[in-house]
Amino acid sequence: MSLKSATGRLVSEFCARPTVRAGSLIITLFGDAVLPRGGTVWLGSLIAVLAEFGINERLVRTSVFRLARDNWLEVEQIGRRSYYSLTESGMRKFEQATARIYGDPKQTWTGEWCLVMFADLEGESRELVRKELGWLGFGAISTNVLAHPTPDISEMQETLQRAAVDRNVVVMRGTTLDEKQDKKMRALVRKSWNLDELDHRYRGFIRQFDPVFRAAQKSRRPDEYLSFQIRTLLIHEYRSILLRDPLLPAEMLPRGWSGAKAYRLCRNLYRRIYLPADKFITTRFETPGGELPETTTEFFARFGGLK
Repeated sequence: MSLKSATGRLVSEFCARPTVRAGSLIITLFGDAVLPRGGTVWLGSLIAVLAEFGINERLVRTSVFRLARDNWLEVEQIGRRSYYSLTESGMRKFEQATARIYGDPKQTWTGEWCLVMFADLEGESRELVRKELGWLGFGAISTNVLAHPTPDISEMQETLQRAAVDRNVVVMRGTTLDEKQDKKMRALVRKSWNLDELDHRYRGFIRQFDPVFRAAQKSRRPDEYLSFQIRTLLIHEYRSILLRDPLLPAEMLPRGWSGAKAYRLCRNLYRRIYLPADKFITTRFETPGGELPETTTEFFARFGGLK
């Protein structure tokens, strides 16, 4: 299969979905393409490139309005043109997500668990803690307890402080008593994080992008436009799974876990097409000053280093 055919099938499958979440795809574009190139883009650029994914102008305008309302994006009006950037809150969430999406999912583990208990919280505060710590990979092992084996402690503490609930929760470290309790914890983990569903989604991702990768390997010089389409949908689909993955250490994962293979596929395909995709981005995305700025050095650290 040629790269053009493989990409066409990929885009057609995306466009054929009953509901296309335009806002989510815009978030993907900002994180993957706009943020490493200055962080600001003209609305007209978004409208033009998203049309290639079957998303019309009205839906793009509605989606960026909602993202601005939800404090993800902020707008600067220059004449009749609108330029969008991430808010401070949006930037913070992107930084958290970027480390997860483009980082190595392998974890070293001491056997300890971090537990967050919040029996004193009710209503909106309780749901806020669940949501914000869920972003960091915590799972609910009971009504009032969230857990994670390898959390970023400083990020967790900052999240609790920002949510103004740090005085209402108890954070502890602990280990299971013996092998019998360890087996029980494994069963609880599989249920609490729904690892079977995650593994199923990773396998679907592999089936979806493996033909594209094989076609890209055969292409001596991947087309810039096709590379942009691939890169956008690659990160969009991988991100939608990964941000629900707690990135548990290997000791806590079921045998034959597909997440590791999905990561390698995403990394290898991204390395193959990121550069021609970036050239397309340069020609099609505009800022108030014209073309996007040069790519940041941090960008080239993605997936262990882009070659």
